[in-house]
Amino acid sequence: MSGAAALSPAEVLGIQRRTVAVLGAGQVLGGVAFGSTVSLGALLAADLSGQDSLSGLATASVTLGASLCAIPLARLAARRGRRTALTIGNVLALIGIGVVITAAALRLFPLLLVGVILIGAGNAGNLQSRFAATDLSTADRRGRDLGSVVWATTVGGVLGPLLLTPGEAVGAFLGMPQLTGSYAFSLVAQSLALVLYLVGLRPDPLRTAQRLARGSSAGPKIAVETDAPRTARYAMFAVAGSHVVMASVMAMTPVHLSHLAPDQVTTVVGVTIALHVFGMYGLSPVFGMLADRWGRMPTILLGQGILAASLITAAVLPQSQWAVLVALLLLGLGWSAATVAGAALLTESTVAELRPKRQGVSDTIMTASAAVGAVLAGLILGWIGYGGLALVALLVVASVTALAPYARR
Repeated sequence: MSGAAALSPAEVLGIQRRTVAVLGAGQVLGGVAFGSTVSLGALLAADLSGQDSLSGLATASVTLGASLCAIPLARLAARRGRRTALTIGNVLALIGIGVVITAAALRLFPLLLVGVILIGAGNAGNLQSRFAATDLSTADRRGRDLGSVVWATTVGGVLGPLLLTPGEAVGAFLGMPQLTGSYAFSLVAQSLALVLYLVGLRPDPLRTAQRLARGSSAGPKIAVETDAPRTARYAMFAVAGSHVVMASVMAMTPVHLSHLAPDQVTTVVGVTIALHVFGMYGLSPVFGMLADRWGRMPTILLGQGILAASLITAAVLPQSQWAVLVALLLLGLGWSAATVAGAALLTESTVAELRPKRQGVSDTIMTASAAVGAVLAGLILGWIGYGGLALVALLVVASVTALAPYARR
């Protein structure tokens, strides 16, 4: 073979299957590290700062790190390929974990935030994995491949928090600072992900797709032949809008539930958030297949319909624990449908050379808007309550739905 352009469709399919498997395994390993950070970050922030009011800065720092590094990592992927970008993300996360452990040992709150920002930067690489899954996908499998990689996040996202208790024992045995024991598992998982990407992503899926796009017409049709920037802009808006709705309502739900069930808040919040996370990731392959079969736009609008049902439920019955639980499950499902289909739409409406740039911009807008939305959600909750917050979020869903004709090619 003389290059990517000489690859047969069967060979491209083999590379794609291996790529999806590697990315899925990497998401599981990366999710272990990220899950520990989300679970322990707030506790460490409160402990080191001595103020519960500052515990939210840990979550904000994770989001900030992802926002700051999404575009640089996307540009790096465009120049050097997905393998390089994903491994750099893993290196940043590894450094961040080391900084967090050091900050806990020295009891330095500002240093803790620096470490969490670096872990968030590594998560920007994890976000790119879903786009990497589509680099060599054909149109009839793009949603399914993307959904499969997103689904793998479920395993790491659930496993990470479950390692907190055994992590305490491991940390005590190793002499690690208090509350940092599970980061020992994170270091191992992140290191394995680094090796996995270095060894497994060969040939690089993005660089192969770019060479196929520039090659002869005899090669398999992976990349789109014409660019559709208007459709791409709508895809970014749909993904960001769905994400800000999900993040804003989800962030305020534990606070709301603490008032509804003060005597059993940990159990109620734990079950509600667990079902919400399942909704976000558990059915992503199903929504990916629907996006392939029905089309990207119908699936995005299906997601908006599910989000609307969630928000109406929360607005009408905000004082019912069961209604809030159902609303959070629907919130995760709506987010999953819209983001899986939206990411597929963004990919297939962008020529191969421009994909990393637009994907990086999309991730930056998505994470930054979620951070702003979470802050505003707190103010809205204090002003007009949980039901009022749901109604305000419904305006975003209405906007995504109303602008759907704008995406017509």
